[in-house]
Amino acid sequence: MKKIKILVSFFLLWACISAQDLQEHKFDYSQIFSVPDLSFINQVFTGLDIIEQMDFRPLESKTIGIFCNHTAVNRNGKHLLDLLKTHKNIQVAAIFEPEYGLWGIDDKRAKLIGSDRIDPVSGAKIYNLLGRSVYPPDWVMRDLDLILIDIQDTGVRYSTFIPSITKLLESASDHEVPVMLLDRPNPLGGVKIEGPIPRTEYQSYEAYHLLPIRHGMTIGETLLIVNEMGWIKDLKRANITIVPMANWRRDQYFDDTKLPWKNPAPYLKDLQTLIMFVGLDLFRGTNLNVGFGTEHPYLWFGSPWLATSYFLEKLNRLNLPGVEFKEVRYRPMGSPYYNRVPQYDGLSCSGLEIIITDKNLVKPVETATTIITLTDQLHPREFQWIGRGYIDKLFGSDMLRVFVAQKKPPAYLPPRWMHDELKFSEFRQRFLLYR
Repeated sequence: MKKIKILVSFFLLWACISAQDLQEHKFDYSQIFSVPDLSFINQVFTGLDIIEQMDFRPLESKTIGIFCNHTAVNRNGKHLLDLLKTHKNIQVAAIFEPEYGLWGIDDKRAKLIGSDRIDPVSGAKIYNLLGRSVYPPDWVMRDLDLILIDIQDTGVRYSTFIPSITKLLESASDHEVPVMLLDRPNPLGGVKIEGPIPRTEYQSYEAYHLLPIRHGMTIGETLLIVNEMGWIKDLKRANITIVPMANWRRDQYFDDTKLPWKNPAPYLKDLQTLIMFVGLDLFRGTNLNVGFGTEHPYLWFGSPWLATSYFLEKLNRLNLPGVEFKEVRYRPMGSPYYNRVPQYDGLSCSGLEIIITDKNLVKPVETATTIITLTDQLHPREFQWIGRGYIDKLFGSDMLRVFVAQKKPPAYLPPRWMHDELKFSEFRQRFLLYR
């Protein structure tokens, strides 16, 4: 009964949208789905919640492919595939999964039939877009009427979801298959921007588009930029419709939305971890352990050779905003979150715990680069870059590596990317769908 009441209110309010609201967002290659004013309900509605309230009518009588993972749930925690199974006139013909798979690293739901992985709910075959091929097969695309995208992004440039979707948009453009994207919140909010924009010669899957490390946009806003600016290969554009959220504000972090948290990556188990992931994922380009092999990824870091007492003293003098540090000792043992051996697996490490005291003040990229710079200065013999310059791919340029080599004070580095932040903040304005 409650659902029916909300649905009736939804369509009554549809007619109340002003012409100004309808015309507010007009773009050359992308469409923004018109949604009603639901501000009388004190709840955030995702794009999935919006089309669910419409009883999935935009998908009626269509053969669709879905790009999603376990995060594609409505505000009650029910998954998109489970919601669609009662709609017999919507045929789910293919599922495209991102990094970490459809259901995360513990993929127990998909079943294997021969060499094929099949979703037992929809009966659709599952195709991984980060394995042997980053594109869906041509014979699959030819049979689709629509591609539906619903996934919770991290709000951080390192994540591979946006690059995978960009490749999917490229294929959709080639095969003239329309795309519908269901928007979700940026879990880090939509206000703060931090970090440099990658230089073109350093672009990779970790720095695929010209975005700061923390870009402050929803997945819908990000892909709107990608499509409108021709950032798909060879300036291709997709026929994309974005279903925006209702009632989400840019100043809201994920814990302000009251939506169910689903780890966007196996090791991002809560908002605190995600905030520090913004900066500390840079440690993957160093020989520091970043908490893998423990229950505290991105909140602990250390090594067998780190002199933590002296390091903590030097770090505290810098008064980094929004964080405190505490000495810890730990022994990384395998990794419950990621299929790789952690740095110093099985060895006793001295390290520091990062405690976020104010999520609105903390600057994760500044915190991480400060720690890296201090580590090199205090342990010049032990500290190393690893992965054949992998740090440059993560950072988006050689700026950090060159700065560390110059032995300058850590506080000198953040102003170097401030210009990027200001330019991007100005550039993104016309693509923002929320206030």
